[in-house]
Amino acid sequence: MLAIGLYYRRRQTSTDEYFVGNRAMPPLLIGVSMFATLFSTISYLSTPGEIVKHGPAVLSGMLAIPIVYYIVGYLMVPVYMANRVTSAYELLEVKLGLGARLLGAGLFILLRLTWMALLIYFASDALVVVLLGPEADKALWLPYVTAVTGAIAVCYSALGGLRAVVVTDAIQFLLLFSGALLVLAFVSLRLGGFGWVPTQWNPHWDQQPLFSLSPAVRVTVFGSMLHGGLWWICTAGGDQTAVQRFMSTRDAAAARRSFLFNSIANAAVSVVLAFVGFALLGYFLSDSSRLPPGWTIAEDADQLFPHFLSDHLPIGLSGLVISGMFAAAMSSLDSGINSISAVVTTDFVDRFRSEPMPEKTHVRLSTFLALGVGLAVVGASSWMMYVPGNFLEISQRTQGIMVAPIFVLFFLALFRPGSTQVGAILGAAVSNVTGILVAYWAQLTIEIKEHLFWPDSLSWMVGQEISFQWILPVSLIVGIACGWLVGGVSRLVVSRKSANSRTVE
Repeated sequence: MLAIGLYYRRRQTSTDEYFVGNRAMPPLLIGVSMFATLFSTISYLSTPGEIVKHGPAVLSGMLAIPIVYYIVGYLMVPVYMANRVTSAYELLEVKLGLGARLLGAGLFILLRLTWMALLIYFASDALVVVLLGPEADKALWLPYVTAVTGAIAVCYSALGGLRAVVVTDAIQFLLLFSGALLVLAFVSLRLGGFGWVPTQWNPHWDQQPLFSLSPAVRVTVFGSMLHGGLWWICTAGGDQTAVQRFMSTRDAAAARRSFLFNSIANAAVSVVLAFVGFALLGYFLSDSSRLPPGWTIAEDADQLFPHFLSDHLPIGLSGLVISGMFAAAMSSLDSGINSISAVVTTDFVDRFRSEPMPEKTHVRLSTFLALGVGLAVVGASSWMMYVPGNFLEISQRTQGIMVAPIFVLFFLALFRPGSTQVGAILGAAVSNVTGILVAYWAQLTIEIKEHLFWPDSLSWMVGQEISFQWILPVSLIVGIACGWLVGGVSRLVVSRKSANSRTVE
């Protein structure tokens, strides 16, 4: 990986080459890179664990893929590709104003820093279990594993720019996919066939209905489709890591093809990882002595995959699957670092310079920015051990809070004619607050009741858990509605003032 970074380092002559590969990269590579970036180690570990513990309804999210492809490929991509930019947030200033651009860029940086810190922590946590066993002292070993994981990704991301990122993403995707297939093959051989495929609902799985309006129902089939679809739409339309890849292709048709390849990879890996969850469940149910002392399938579902890799796979196969898991972290981290560097350079450094910076200085600055961002993420990841929760829910309760507000800005800027900067900024802010309320309702209401005031008549709401599947749809709808309303009111006020001034004249 470092050799690839050094190879492409020699080819960096401009920021266009560094950040968008001179806008001429193959759609297949771009599509695989987009998927490998956004389908992180969190997804690689959490999908099997979620299915083992709670059931298969989350897999129904892939049913939304054809709808998402049409919306992104045919309705959104042509609009974005008509404005060839390096940073997606340049579009916000053109359509709304500088304040919207800075807010969007700032939210993106915060989102990706938090996300990268979490994924490094999750990957390192799993690697400690894999390499040292379930009894290892994580507090002792995690800082070292985290530092090595982050340092490798930072080095080749900083050296090679987007071309190095995309090429290594493709390699890492193959490792990730083949590693999961090897797990399925090994379990099938050990159990003498495909008897691990479930034929009935497992007793410890949740009840996962087709549809429910109750926020207390953790996962539904429709909720999985809606949440998964909205996540991809919001990410493709507001996340620099996705928009940057669209911009690195020749035209809208090539960008659309890249998203098609991304969608195919998404469907394939989602199915394979779901089957990994089924295989792990069948493997440990067939012989409970395979579990470490004190472990149960229901309570330790997220740790079963790393434990299986370390204690049950042959050494050679174990190394390949571990490399797949490690690859997922690398692909997400290198792309996140490159995208943040592009945003900081374009939206903050270049935007406020009185004269353009020489290209060589630009590339050098981008490299140092990548190193700085990487070091910050590695440092922040050391605090993630204090964040409580399950792999899947932690990822959704952090990403969802900022994914929707960023897309609110882009929706109002590009798809709502006449939107105002004030309306868009307020819409994004309200969306963010709404996401926080939905994500942490139980914790917030308990704290408010204990330290402030809460009406007795509403005491039934205190501590009520709300499903993570409500975060994106609720915060997105509320944010767009607020921005739409404020924009309409502000336009009405301005038009009335203009009419009054003409009357006075």
